[in-house]
Amino acid sequence: MRQFFGMSRNGNLAEAVRGLEKPQFIMLLSNNTQFEDHVRTLEKLYPAVPSIGCIGMSYDTRINENGVGVIAFLDGVTAAANVLEQVSTMPVKYIRRLEQDLAKVNASRHNTVCIDFCAGNDACVLTTMYTVLKNRGIQLVGGTGDAGKVSANGKIYEDAVAYGVVQNQGGRVKTYKENIYHQLDNYRFIASNTDRAKYIIGSLNGKPAKQVYQSILKVTDQQILTQTFQNPFGKINGDDMCIVSIKEVNGNSLACFRQVNDSDVLVLLELGDYEAVVKNTINTICREFPKRSAVFSVNCLFRYKLFSERGYMQKYLQQMGTLGSHAGFVGYGEHHNNQFVNQSMTCVVFE
Repeated sequence: MRQFFGMSRNGNLAEAVRGLEKPQFIMLLSNNTQFEDHVRTLEKLYPAVPSIGCIGMSYDTRINENGVGVIAFLDGVTAAANVLEQVSTMPVKYIRRLEQDLAKVNASRHNTVCIDFCAGNDACVLTTMYTVLKNRGIQLVGGTGDAGKVSANGKIYEDAVAYGVVQNQGGRVKTYKENIYHQLDNYRFIASNTDRAKYIIGSLNGKPAKQVYQSILKVTDQQILTQTFQNPFGKINGDDMCIVSIKEVNGNSLACFRQVNDSDVLVLLELGDYEAVVKNTINTICREFPKRSAVFSVNCLFRYKLFSERGYMQKYLQQMGTLGSHAGFVGYGEHHNNQFVNQSMTCVVFE
């Protein structure tokens, strides 16, 4: 298979798809103003080609912040695209669609991946989708788009998750998750007084969450929102760690970008040597996939901001470009199998 990436910084879709012929699966990354027009036009240009889309930045070795980007797979994939609707209340109502699409592409654990763009309620959505994917051994990579909108096959949906089931006819697929943080000292907290709907942490070890965070890191209310780039929370999930970013201060509580429940165990994280972590990720991929057709990734908005502020973003994209054809988008949360994480990178590698 091959991966195509095209973009236009001024939102010219015709420019972004120049040279794209006979795609077998398409991902559209657009801006809020032109998203609906781009979705309709893309469907006219490539009728009946499975496609998903959302609002967000795209990249290959360059970042495209406000225009339009198109990522397509061709020459050796079988794909199906669809949506689960009512994700805020009842995504399981539509799960039969995913089951049918897996059967349609003859999905296999070795050569098939599910890629999703979500409009919200990510944790519940991933749990729902993974009830089906896990039984088939199918891995998932995806992320959250902006403005609560996604598209699938030329139609726009709100309160939905758009997904593509992609089978690589030329070899294996494997997903990866990259974490550039490690635990800070031995801080360990039990969350309480949480608001699941609003993603709020009220207390940590029985004390106001804001006070606990400030007392450890010596920061003001205003500094908390940027300090999370350096020191997010980590939610222990078995042997794994899910990063939890702070969104805003809410009185004496902290509102986050992902759900935390009463009795969840949290730790405090600190930024590590991210260049060394990236290098290790690239080396691991090269070792496990000596021959690569494509790499599709999702980078968190906070990673993008952190790397940009430190003058590393362009170098990072160039380093990832050494893998071959690498492209992706900047999300508001990242998905890896059944996990919804923040401040991370997730990707799928095609042999």
